[in-house]
Amino acid sequence: MKTHILMIAIAAGLTLNAVPVAAESADGRPDFATLDANGDGALTLEELQAAGAARFAAADTDGDGALSEEELTARMAERASKGVSRMMERLDANEDGLLQQSELQDSRFGDRAERMFAHADANEDGSVSEEEFEAAKERGGKRRGGKRHGGEGRGHGGRG
Repeated sequence: MKTHILMIAIAAGLTLNAVPVAAESADGRPDFATLDANGDGALTLEELQAAGAARFAAADTDGDGALSEEELTARMAERASKGVSRMMERLDANEDGLLQQSELQDSRFGDRAERMFAHADANEDGSVSEEEFEAAKERGGKRRGGKRHGGEGRGHGGRG
């Protein structure tokens, strides 16, 4: 009986901890006020660890203390869906629920392509040779700490 009550208390605690973590900023990360569990205006290591544990518990839908491929896939799909919704809100200028290529070109994505091209076109001749392309790719990798899509040294767009 005591074990049963203890398990209910632990489950309730995990559920209560997971609820405040649901308040996330636009990039999907918890905001400061959410992380500052005791509201004292400062974050402690324990508060950050508790937030991480709560996020893990929320993703661990079967409560077995481990994340399966299905649970991870569901969590990633949820995050991707939220990201797509935010993208639509930002970029759908005519609010028709669709993204036309012109809306993407008018956004930061269009400017990004121009910046990337200008960065790669080292001799400024209006085209990018294979050598310029490879050199730009190498420079980009060095800016991210020599790593691509993961690990330490992740640049903008990654978590780190």
